[in-house]
This record gives sequence, C-alpha cells and structure tokens, in this order.
Amino acid sequence: MLVTTIVYWPGLFGDWLFDDYPNIVNNPGVQPHEVSVPALVRAALSSPASEFKRPLASLSFAANYLAGGLNPWGWKLFNLVVHLLNGVLVFLLARMLLLAATPSSSSTQAKDGERWQADIVATLIAAGWMLLPINLTAVLYVVQREESMANLFVLLGLVGYVAGRRHMLRSREGGGWCGFVLCIANLILVTIVGLLTKETAAMLPLYAFLIEWILFRFSRASLLAEEHPAHDDASTEASITHGTRLGTKQDWRIAGLFVVVLALPLLIGLIWLLPNVLSSASWATRDFTLGTRLLSEARIICDYIVWTLLPTPHALSFYHDQFRISTGILSPWTTLAGLLGIAALIALVFWLRRRQPLVALGIALYLGCHLMTGTIIALELVYEHRNYFASFGVLLVVIPWLAAIPPWAVQPSAHRYHWLQPRRTLLACLLLWWIGLTAATAYAWGDPLRLAQQLAARAPDSPRAQYELGRTYIIYSHYDPASPYTQLAYAPLEKAASFPESSILPQQALIFMNSRMDRPLKPQWWDSMIAKLKARKPGVQDESSLAALAQCARDGACPLPTDRMVQAFEAALDHPGPSARLQSTYSDYAWNVLGNHALGLHMIQGAVKDAPNEPAYRITLVRMLVAAGSIDKAREELPPLYRLNVGGRLDRNLSELRSLPGMSEAPGHSGTTGHAY
Repeated sequence: MLVTTIVYWPGLFGDWLFDDYPNIVNNPGVQPHEVSVPALVRAALSSPASEFKRPLASLSFAANYLAGGLNPWGWKLFNLVVHLLNGVLVFLLARMLLLAATPSSSSTQAKDGERWQADIVATLIAAGWMLLPINLTAVLYVVQREESMANLFVLLGLVGYVAGRRHMLRSREGGGWCGFVLCIANLILVTIVGLLTKETAAMLPLYAFLIEWILFRFSRASLLAEEHPAHDDASTEASITHGTRLGTKQDWRIAGLFVVVLALPLLIGLIWLLPNVLSSASWATRDFTLGTRLLSEARIICDYIVWTLLPTPHALSFYHDQFRISTGILSPWTTLAGLLGIAALIALVFWLRRRQPLVALGIALYLGCHLMTGTIIALELVYEHRNYFASFGVLLVVIPWLAAIPPWAVQPSAHRYHWLQPRRTLLACLLLWWIGLTAATAYAWGDPLRLAQQLAARAPDSPRAQYELGRTYIIYSHYDPASPYTQLAYAPLEKAASFPESSILPQQALIFMNSRMDRPLKPQWWDSMIAKLKARKPGVQDESSLAALAQCARDGACPLPTDRMVQAFEAALDHPGPSARLQSTYSDYAWNVLGNHALGLHMIQGAVKDAPNEPAYRITLVRMLVAAGSIDKAREELPPLYRLNVGGRLDRNLSELRSLPGMSEAPGHSGTTGHAY
C-alpha cells in the first residue's frame, strides 16, 4: 500500500480529463453550495452518464466539491483511498479463495504453514493488482471512481459471501443458518448498494455463483460431518471443495438463492434489454453493429489479457477510438484467433474445474467480468478500466504458479517445483515492470500538457488523443495569438478532424479558437463538420460540440456565421429520433441568437416530449411560454415539475418560476414549497 501510494502520488496533481467535464466540471448538479436535502437529492440525481443516475457516486462528487471545490487534487486523492481499500479487500478475498482451494492437512503445524503460504501468495496478488498499469485509469481518471467504488462493494460482497459459505460448511448444528443469512445479505443488500454507484455492481451474484460452482459446489457439509464423524471441520470442508466422495449432498438453499439473485434478474434483464439491442436505432450513433461488436470484442477480450500481464505504453494509450472494427471472421484474421481463444478459455474452465479449481476460477471470473461490457450492450468497444475486477481473475491464475509457493494446485505434484527460480524471477520482473510503467504513467498524469503529449505519442492514429493535445495547447495559449502554443494547436486538431470516424470535436475546437481570437474561419472546417453531421446520427461528443459553439455565440464571445450554424443544426436534426439534448440546444440557439422564438419554443417542446422526466427542459419551456405571453400554457407545465420535485430538489427553480409575471396565481401551488407529491 505504501509503494502504491508513492507510485500514484505524482498523478494526483493532474487536471480533469475527457468525461470528467460532462459528469463533474460542467455539471452544476454535483456542485452544491450548501448541505441540504434538496441540494443532496439534486446531486444524487444529476448524473448524465446513466438512466440509473448512479446516486452514490454523484453524492461522493458533491462531497468532494463541498470539501475543496473543483480542485482535482482532492478528488484524485479520494480515488486513491478507494483503490487502497480495494487492495485490502483483494488480499482478503484472494487469501480466502486460496485456503478454500487448498487440501487441508490434519496437523496443526501443516495448517499454519498453509495459512502462511496463502498469506504470501495473497499479498503478491493484492500488490500486483494495486500496481497494474491497466488499473491506473480507475484511480487517476476522476469519473472512473464510479468503477472503483462499485467494485469496492463487489469485493466486500464476495468476501462476505465466502465467509458465509465457510461458516455453513463448518457448521454441524442448525444447518449453518447464520452463514446462509450472511450469504443472502451480501448477495442482495451489498449488490443493491453497489448499484447506486454503477451498474457493474450487478455482476456480484455472478462472481459469487462462479466461486460456488467451482470451489464449494453447492455442498452441504453439516450432513457430511454427521455421516463421517471421524473427519474434522477443516478436512470435511476440503473434501467437499475438492470433490472427494464422502457421500456429498447438495445444499438446495444455495441453489435456490442463486435462482433468486442471479437467474431471475438475468432473465428479466434480457427481456428488458433485447428489444433495444435488436433495434437498429440503438446502434445509429455507433460505427459498429451488434454483429461487428461481438466479433470485435472477441479480439479485445484477448488483448486485455496481454495488456494486463505484459502492458506497453502503446497498448495502454487511454484513447482507443482508432481500434479496427472486425467486419468478418477473417477481417482482420485476428478475429478468428480471438474467437478460438475465447472458446479455449471456456473449455479450460470446465476441464480444470476439478483438477485446478483456482486456475479455473480465475479464468471464469475474468470472462464473467466482461459479460456486461463486452457483449450485447451498445457501449464503446475498448476501455481499460473495464478490467478493474477482471485483472484480479488474471492474477489469480498467474501469480500462484509464478510464486511457486505450494499449494498452488489442488493435486500435489513434484512438477510444481520445476523451474522454481526462473518462475520467481519472472514474477519479480513483472512486478518491477508494472511498478515502473504505472509510475511513469502516473507522472505524466500529473501535468495536463505532459499527459496530452504522451497520450498523443502513444496513440498517433487516435482522433481523440490528437484532439486532446490540440485542446490542451489552446488552454495553454489563453487565446493569445502571440502565444507559441497557439500555432502548435493547429496540427493535432486538423489531423484529428481529417479522420472520417472522428466526431466534430476537432472542427469545433478550431472554429472556437479562431473565433475567440478574431482569426478567419476556414470554410473547410465548416464543410467537414456539416458533412460528418449529415453522414451519421450525432453522438454525445457531437452534441457537446454544437452546445459549446451555441453557448459561445450566445455569450457574444464567438461571432459565428448564423447560416453555417443553422446548417450544422439542421444536418444533426435531420436524422430520425434526434435526442432531447440536441433539440434543447437548438432551442436555446434559436431563441437567444437567431431571435426566432417560434422555432425555439417548438424545439424545447420536442425536448420535453422526448424526455418528460428531465426537469431542465420543462423549466426552460415554462420560461419561454411566459416570455411569449402564453401564461395559461406555462401554468399547465408546473404540475409535472412538482411531481419531479423529489426531495425538494427543484424548490429553488419552482420558486423562481412562480415569481415570473403572471405565474404567482398558478392554481393549487401558490405560495407552497415544491416537495414531492
């Protein structure tokens, strides 16, 4: 833990990056100015990243803001503390799994030796996991606190579940009901709390099922103890764990528990997801389909293993938008290799389940971790933080064998001592390499310009990496035409804009920069931006780009040509089912810049219709209706706002709306507070 803290410390002095901006920096909801119920409820429900809002993570953001404002140092320190706590839980879980997979000896001295050996191997696993370069983004990338916090609960739940099962296996009286209750609490209550942080906490029951299926095998030890009183608790548990035939009976309570916490939610989830997954509209903003995503992920999941164990700066480039999508089994040929690799890993789980359960479990946990993010949901293809838990499975396979500290296998064998020194030397080299690469990367993360330059060098074909480098140069230039950084910004931004698959962020940055500095705007920037908006349905980054330009024009800082802006908006809106956010952005631009109030009102009404539970759109609609003199219609929009006022989070907004001309007599709510109904 001390080494991990030292390695990460330079990175704490860095700045915000990428998705930190929409989720934190530009999200006033997580920036409360007081500790009150309305402010905290508003913060909890302010996440733009998910329909489930991830309230616990958002509240942690609000706590950071209250403690130190938007200085990212404290936010990153919080992430590091969470990572260290997770390291402790990884140690505890690894130790428990090692002991559960170890044939128990009869003598006290031998048992003490087994515990000591498990301590050593678990320490190596936890140390390696905390220092893995692939886990760095879950620590220094502030918004990915959502991932690390979710896995805090996942690890806590698994530790509790294994503890409950061990208690059940050792219980001779009462059927181990106390242990069973502990299992229930950790699979249900801890999962629910984890889901308040991020949806990946839903994988906890699956991981527990894999541990049960491979190590404990749904066994009921108390019955065995009655049938074989000569066996003590430890040897009974070991016999069950390793499949020794002592008249093993199944504990149907555990099987029933997994039906309730895993099988039924999985079925319900698939029924809920499949219509959306099978709809072509769900993939309209992506440059891949369901089929090409599944083919691509076969390669990616195999790549992740290499990136975990043998990481290189080029592989861990943070931005992976340059990844070549698989369009067929042999396009590229590594797609077939990836599919065969996945099939081989699945086969190994079944083949090694009884021979080497710890190896089988590590593989199963790794594959299980990617079931949510690496299959049918239309997420982006590659992200390093998705391996935050999966990397634990990889190390569970590799480190016990490299450490060569028995028992690493269930069946004792003299072969486990072969090549002992070379294996341990390799492990030492891996640990040193992980420490060195993580330290070097953390050092780069400690300075925005240094990080942008390094990531652009690591991924020269990534539009995002090149855009971020150009954007960083713009920030350092302070919009001064004489600054040396100003000229440096053009090359990476124009390179990023030239990639057909890139968003319109680079074009937006070029237009924004030159407009702010009163420099001429190149027609090809507008042409390229509008062409990309016509070519495909705009994504989140495209919408953010248009919003930034519209805001700059509204503030009077950017004298942008209105005809070009209208062309860009019309191109974006021409696709079926434009988002409520895009309609709201155009409404703001039409009302405040074009002076076209009819168009502005029409667009905000569309936003409210498409996102009826987003209060910001309704608030804007009420203000526009009042400004247009439609007081009666404005009053009709107040009741839905009161229904959305959970915990009084909209009290201030409702008070301001009631103070508008003609709104004080709004029927049924005049002079009242806006608490939930």
